[in-house]
Amino acid sequence: MYRLFTFVFLWVAALSHAQANNDPFGQQADFLPVAKAFAFSTEPLPSGETRLQWQIADKYYLYQKRFKFDGLDEAHTPVLPQGQEHSDEFFGASQVYRDAVEVVIPAGASGQVKVTWQGCADAGLCYPPQSQMVDLGGAQPVAAQGQAQDQSLAASLQQRSLGWSLLLFFGLGLLLAFTPCSLPMLPILAGLVVGSGASAGRGFAVAGSYVVSMALVYAGLGVLAALLGANLQALLQQPWLLGSFAALFVVLALPMFGFFELQLPSALRDRLESAGRGRKGGSLLGAGILGALSGLLVGPCMTAPLAGALLYIAQSGNAVEGGLVLFVMGVGIGMPLLLLVTVGSRFLPKPGAWMDLMKGLFGFLFLGTALLLVRPVLSEALWLGLWGVLLIILASSLWQQAQHFLRAKPLFSPLSLLAGIWGSLMLVGAAGGGTDLWQPLQVYTAKTVVGSTVSPAHGDFMTLSNPASLERELTSAKAEGQWVLLDYYADWCVSCKVMEKQVFSKPQVQEALQGVRLLRLDVTADNVASRELLSRYQVPGPPSFVWIGPNGIERRGQRITGEVNAETFLKNWNATRELP
Repeated sequence: MYRLFTFVFLWVAALSHAQANNDPFGQQADFLPVAKAFAFSTEPLPSGETRLQWQIADKYYLYQKRFKFDGLDEAHTPVLPQGQEHSDEFFGASQVYRDAVEVVIPAGASGQVKVTWQGCADAGLCYPPQSQMVDLGGAQPVAAQGQAQDQSLAASLQQRSLGWSLLLFFGLGLLLAFTPCSLPMLPILAGLVVGSGASAGRGFAVAGSYVVSMALVYAGLGVLAALLGANLQALLQQPWLLGSFAALFVVLALPMFGFFELQLPSALRDRLESAGRGRKGGSLLGAGILGALSGLLVGPCMTAPLAGALLYIAQSGNAVEGGLVLFVMGVGIGMPLLLLVTVGSRFLPKPGAWMDLMKGLFGFLFLGTALLLVRPVLSEALWLGLWGVLLIILASSLWQQAQHFLRAKPLFSPLSLLAGIWGSLMLVGAAGGGTDLWQPLQVYTAKTVVGSTVSPAHGDFMTLSNPASLERELTSAKAEGQWVLLDYYADWCVSCKVMEKQVFSKPQVQEALQGVRLLRLDVTADNVASRELLSRYQVPGPPSFVWIGPNGIERRGQRITGEVNAETFLKNWNATRELP
């Protein structure tokens, strides 16, 4: 295992060195800020036309096919001048502009247009697309919007050295380790180390194998999703796949309760024991396999750091650096878990009867992880009921342990009572259609409120699942000068359901969104329609929220990627509607 860590360290160091020495993996040069590399200006002409100009620095160029003018009809779309033939690793054979380029928007165009461009440096750096709103009425151009969080992170990858990028995303991974999407990995990793009775050194090796395997799979899937544009989230949320993995955790939980012991065939076990005598603890290979499976199914949800890394890979085509960033972010996610189950184990008492209690605890944690895995394919009421059953079984187990361990009775008895009561309330709530783990009886109180005006979550959203319907609604909203909110949603997206309950069901949020056309884009299925909906605004996956202004142009800098609370959502919307 230590050789594996040494190899990974040397691999990262070698790529960092290559990045600084102009080898095929990349190069570190003194690149200009994007605003200086491509200086943009506008000028209204007496003829009623609007001239757009870019002053391009030496050894930099703009791609002809990357120019976009959102907000113009076909009659007023400008004709781009002829460019120079160019071929590079990013976009293949293309026409590019050097030194300067001038584009004229015909007279008669009105309102605001979103101008987008993208360019690269001869030294090998490809900048992310840049956009600016231009007022065609003759006023000065509207100040460029701030970048969304995913855009900012993608830009930092373009402009920073590889070493700084790795450090940045390792830190982001540390923060993601404490999100609800990553926490289910804790009982998996803890069960591997504590459940196997591994020593400190062996526990670190087992946990390290798990974390490294998880990070490698996570990086590989991220690169594949960015390069192919496939909706891998949907592919990995198939009911049979989630059900199989959940069943695996149920099987892993049973030995913790003493039902049986997981053992290899005796002949193979004897050989392994003779080859690895003195290595008490779990299997490195088994930990690696479980880590890879966790990277597939239990990894973090769609977040701004992940979206930023995917955006960078998709725009630049630099899969090597993007994969390294995702790998290091995965290691950052696993690092707190690794420290908790290894360094933290030093503070535990000496082996004894308490180890059986710990195994039982991890058995319940495994069962809880199985429930978290199958949540996307279960109804909310059934999921609540299963948690109620699990808590009642836990209450019974705690009560039995309190009778055997008299010293623990003052702790186990009240915990048993609390778990039993709460589990019973969950079962009662689930029978009535309840969905909230923390307020299981809310479903009954909500029915007794007379004249309540609170509408259900997403009650005002129009659900769309094909691009033609989306185009029709966007055209209608633009004709009426109406704001639009696009909510990318999937049935298997747990964070989407959390947003429904904790954000869109809030009266203050519903009031703030009055007059906004609310469109819910259902990308549950992995089909052509879902992929087109995702690619329309280059959305990596749900949950993502896109604001479209009254002029039909996205306010890209205000996009929300991942789960947020109601306060953050309202702050984002209040800032968005102040934009022109």
